[in-house]
Amino acid sequence: MKLLVRTIGFVATGGLAWAQAADPSVPQLLERLEAQRRLIHDWAGLIRYGSANTEVPPPKNGEIRVVFLGDEHIERWGEGSTPFFPGKPFFNRGITGQTTAQMLVRFRQDVVSLHPAVVLIQAGANDLAGIAGPATTPMIAENILSMLDLAKANGIRVVLASIPPVCDCAGSKQTARRPPGKVMSVNEWLSEQAVKSGATFLDYAPVLGARTLKSELTLDGFLLNDTAYERIAPLAEKAIAAAVQKN
Repeated sequence: MKLLVRTIGFVATGGLAWAQAADPSVPQLLERLEAQRRLIHDWAGLIRYGSANTEVPPPKNGEIRVVFLGDEHIERWGEGSTPFFPGKPFFNRGITGQTTAQMLVRFRQDVVSLHPAVVLIQAGANDLAGIAGPATTPMIAENILSMLDLAKANGIRVVLASIPPVCDCAGSKQTARRPPGKVMSVNEWLSEQAVKSGATFLDYAPVLGARTLKSELTLDGFLLNDTAYERIAPLAEKAIAAAVQKN
């Protein structure tokens, strides 16, 4: 028991030191520390939506249900003044700090079990940042390919969203952790894979920026603000509609 307590303390302290090095702001410091603590108890985040999923009824006839699976870019969608698709059968299943490996583990619980017509996958940003350890483009690709296989096996159409760019703005340095060249490389792979697999590619570049994130659309150079969500929402809906139309 003492060993477990010391281990938890070590991980928490390490998470705190890592957060301080990445961004000294207190709210984000505490958020990242809490994320490290959650990893000890529930690495894949299965607890986050487990109970909520059991209360979701089967889709109604003709209902185009959509699940948004992703990281903080998805989880924060709707937390500000910009709502998360009000009145639509869209389910937010984003978890801050998650990587593609963690999303793959919870894909059956948080996507398949809800019987959606479409899943929008937003992933890769935290892999590139090394949140759960070093990750290469092939590693990211393997996890996404596995999610595509699961979706196909369950008759779910897929929208692959691009990784939003970052910028060294709003008082933070983000490009060192998520180099623009690597972000663009993964996005190019996502675009190509969408064509190969029959998925739909959702490209945020036209509104967020191709190489770096527009400073007026971010809270800290990484997280999107309400204006950004207002601009990408129509793109997401258009991509979802395109996915539905595919045979």
